[in-house]
Amino acid sequence: MEKSSLTALARQQLKLAAEASSGRSATTVYGGHEKVLRQTMIALAVGNRLEEHDNPGEATLHVLVGRVQLTSGEHTWEGSPGDLLIIPQARHAVEALEDSAFLLTVAKVG
Repeated sequence: MEKSSLTALARQQLKLAAEASSGRSATTVYGGHEKVLRQTMIALAVGNRLEEHDNPGEATLHVLVGRVQLTSGEHTWEGSPGDLLIIPQARHAVEALEDSAFLLTVAKVG
């Protein structure tokens, strides 16, 4: 068994995002390319975004810090700490409305 503090990891990734010219930072929490399940901690400084991209499988976004906006087509959802957003099976983007950290969980299809 392994144990991780998501709170500490979010804090670390937020610091890295604030220092990065891209305004973002990410690290794998569990899984990887060889696994079906993958969890990634992503931090975005306010105003930065993950540009529109395809969904590689079933996915959720669990907001730990800040506020984010998930956009897919004409639909938008806002998430704040404790919210779990189900990512649609469509192209989508994520924008930080505040300095934010979230856990992205993906189960790759196929």
